[in-house]
Amino acid sequence: MAVTYTGVVTVTGEGRNGGRAEAVDGLLETSLAIPKEFGGAGGATNPEQLLAAGWGACFLGAVRRAAAERKVTLASTAITVEITLTHGDDGEFGLSAVLDLALGGVDQDTATELGAAAHQICPYSKATRGNIPVVINATSVAA
Repeated sequence: MAVTYTGVVTVTGEGRNGGRAEAVDGLLETSLAIPKEFGGAGGATNPEQLLAAGWGACFLGAVRRAAAERKVTLASTAITVEITLTHGDDGEFGLSAVLDLALGGVDQDTATELGAAAHQICPYSKATRGNIPVVINATSVAA
């Protein structure tokens, strides 16, 4: 398998509790904090937001690839990704995800088909498949 790209980020400090994340190329430099909703100070990003951003960006690329393979022209694309940190009665933590995909220039059936196809193509979807609950909501919107 050929390597296409490797992103390298170093996290220092106490991770999600006041740590810092920095990419070796300097393009990502951010503080980390536990969200207020989770009892933390807030005021900085967190791993769930970073995962949502990465997955959303990758998923839109997969949607565009699926559309190109089907010779479908998209007028617009947008996605809102929700990554939820959960914990069970046993105290163990887990994740769940909801991806709300909005596609312009296609009918609802095509939007649904492209969302399903992208979920098969996207490396983030592949990495999480069978590991966490994932819901894909694809909607046709006015362009």
